[in-house]
Amino acid sequence: MKAVAFNGSARPKGNTARAVEIVFGELKKEGIDGELVNIGGKPLAGCTGCNKCKANKDMKCALKDDGMNSYIEKMASADAIIIASPVYYGNVTASVKALIERCGQVARANDSFLRHKIGAPVVAVRRAGSNFTYAAINFFFGIMEMPIATSSYWNMTLARDPGEIENDAEGIKTFENLGKNIAWLMKKTRG
Repeated sequence: MKAVAFNGSARPKGNTARAVEIVFGELKKEGIDGELVNIGGKPLAGCTGCNKCKANKDMKCALKDDGMNSYIEKMASADAIIIASPVYYGNVTASVKALIERCGQVARANDSFLRHKIGAPVVAVRRAGSNFTYAAINFFFGIMEMPIATSSYWNMTLARDPGEIENDAEGIKTFENLGKNIAWLMKKTRG
């Protein structure tokens, strides 16, 4: 069993990545592999609505490949998908939005291959906007027919500067519980 996490932060070693590491720590204890893919700050274009993915049905986005097709492959081969984003102006980062748009279109065009994979959002926020970011990621999982892993609180941390997550004991516990719950769901649905 494998989980893949997409980090939408432009800081590859920031609080968002650290939150995913905490989740992965719990998965590792259960013998589940995790791969972190940093997409933040990369020039990813949003979906243009060309519908070539529907015509081609080749599990690929027809836009000039900016790395998105490798992300689609990683999603297709994973059992659980974590989408992690800091809050940028009250919502997900542009790279996370592009991932959601294009992977969603390709998945729908190819027999909804994300259906029944486990989804989990991870959010890092300085102060406000975490609920919108959390919801935006969950809306994607919901429309893709993916069961959503939950925790003891919303999967978020109050942290801005790199390392501040270490001061958020409740956030750390939330991500530990999220990892445990993802593992439990994976074993129940994949085991």
